[in-house]
Amino acid sequence: MNMASQITQYEWTTIDHTEASRTWETIIWGLVKRKVNKLQSRIAKAIKKGKDNLAKKLQYLLTNSYFAKLLAVRKITTNKGKKTPGVDGKIWSTPAAKYKSALKLTNERYRAKPLRRIYIDKTPDMKRPLGIPTMYDRAMQALYALALDPIAETKADRISFGFRKYRSCDDAKEYLFKLLGRKVSAQWVLEADIKGCFDNISHKWLKENIPMEKKILNQFLKSGYIQEQQLFPTKEGTPQGGNNISNFS
Repeated sequence: MNMASQITQYEWTTIDHTEASRTWETIIWGLVKRKVNKLQSRIAKAIKKGKDNLAKKLQYLLTNSYFAKLLAVRKITTNKGKKTPGVDGKIWSTPAAKYKSALKLTNERYRAKPLRRIYIDKTPDMKRPLGIPTMYDRAMQALYALALDPIAETKADRISFGFRKYRSCDDAKEYLFKLLGRKVSAQWVLEADIKGCFDNISHKWLKENIPMEKKILNQFLKSGYIQEQQLFPTKEGTPQGGNNISNFS
């Protein structure tokens, strides 16, 4: 496979099943990641230098990158939800489907489909609603998350640990140990929870503070959801499971 070539989103109409399958199975993922990481590094450097307009241009390059599209599809087809369809009932389970879907990803005339609403047990007496996007919408979110990651990691608080790409619970525990393991450390730790944080988060605030294409962000936020064959609009908040972009808030 010639990994240097850039394939347009229209070529999925001409590539046959066998070729698409062979191409996906022979992708050199290490090279794909290096290509994406190089652009992400340039975005981070631009942000550090205060060159926001340059960062915006680089984000555009990344979200239109052949390599980033491949990586976005790989991400959503290797996670726990890979076998869970959205409202269209489709999953991308074959190499050919994955490759053709990567070629189809585009922001041109993009319209997000409604989420499929399901409920999971939270406590014995309470169920938590989940919004399941289609595979295509998940891939678009993953693609734009690749462009947001370097900005989030550059600007985020140095002692925040939630939804951070290179941080884990162990990092938070290590920080707490250093903070609380001294003789002069505080004797009490207070735990706080924002009730219904993502259910009520302001769309206006998200649009003003998340640095990405507003028309695409609006599609993610306003997709609505379907429950019992009825469409419900999304006026505020981001349903759990339905939009990973809000994690960057």
